[in-house]
Amino acid sequence: MRRLAVACALAACLAVPCAARADGDPASDFLITQKVFLPYGQQPDSAAVQELQAVVDEANRRGFKIRVAVIAQPADLGTAFALFKKPQQYGRFLGQELVFLYRGGLLIAMPNGYGFARAGAADPKLAAALKGLPAPGDDATKLVQGAGDAVLKLSAAAGHPFPRPKVSSDSQTRDRIVIACAAVIVLALVAVAALLRRSRRRAAA
Repeated sequence: MRRLAVACALAACLAVPCAARADGDPASDFLITQKVFLPYGQQPDSAAVQELQAVVDEANRRGFKIRVAVIAQPADLGTAFALFKKPQQYGRFLGQELVFLYRGGLLIAMPNGYGFARAGAADPKLAAALKGLPAPGDDATKLVQGAGDAVLKLSAAAGHPFPRPKVSSDSQTRDRIVIACAAVIVLALVAVAALLRRSRRRAAA
């Protein structure tokens, strides 16, 4: 129960920064400290998210420095929405925003395909490894799964091949609990806001 309470508390803390970052380029803030940025509006399957995070962590552990931005819709780009479905261009843009804090590889996954850049510049040699991958489409879970495939391809092309990590069922269950807690918290905040608006209207009347 204590772990569940901690998970719920963390979910609550994470919900507020997401809304606060939505007016800029969210990924540029998130990827300063994290390795994977996930879309806002769509909720990918937790098992797929765990697998992507495991792939990214393993790639970094083996010496291939990479961070990933999964972009499902224009809103995930904030004020950079014009770069939607331009993964290579957005990869360079995002890399330039992060260049003073992070100079490793950046993978961009969008519905129409992938982009790869390093330190705000194109890397045609490694990006060529992505050409055989099919476009993942609009589904958030398929986007996350495709991003995992892309990281495996890039890491192998960079000389750091490794098998796809296995994700334990315990970690999947824990993530589902966290997601459920986050959903409950968001619904509670919406309900509280609605009650406050209603009470203000009654007071004004």
